Amino acid sequence: MRLRTASGLAATLGLAMASLVIASPASAQVSGCESLQKLLTTRQAMVAKITAAQKAKRKMTPQEACSTFGSLVNNGNETLKFASANQDWCQIPATFIEGLKNDNARIGTFRGQACNAVKQQAAMQRRAQQQAQSANPFGGADSITSGAGGGLKVPQGAL
Repeated sequence: MRLRTASGLAATLGLAMASLVIASPASAQVSGCESLQKLLTTRQAMVAKITAAQKAKRKMTPQEACSTFGSLVNNGNETLKFASANQDWCQIPATFIEGLKNDNARIGTFRGQACNAVKQQAAMQRRAQQQAQSANPFGGADSITSGAGGGLKVPQGAL
């Protein structure tokens, strides 16, 4: 998984979250809107994890990317659900919800790519194991003929 896309994602998510916090400082004070702040804090921690991995120049494995982006998508779905249901009460700007929808769709695409890579990797490993087993289905007939478990030796020199 390329972390260049993750850096753009981190920047976009950071701006989206910052715009909500700056645009509506009173929203955290409105009763019932604390859930949104918790969801955004969790999301911010996930984005920070991706950003830290990028800064350390450590590439995420497809499994890590699938899991991390999956968590981000789930968090985004929860955040969108809450924000849409409580937009008026919590004074959430429509631009924030629209930006979050777009970001969540983009993250979903990254997650799909990473999870497909995991599936392909698992399928390749299964095929390799099946080929290894089908090439020598009895554990190796040559191990019976050579006695030492090695390959069949061909005599060297003139016969």
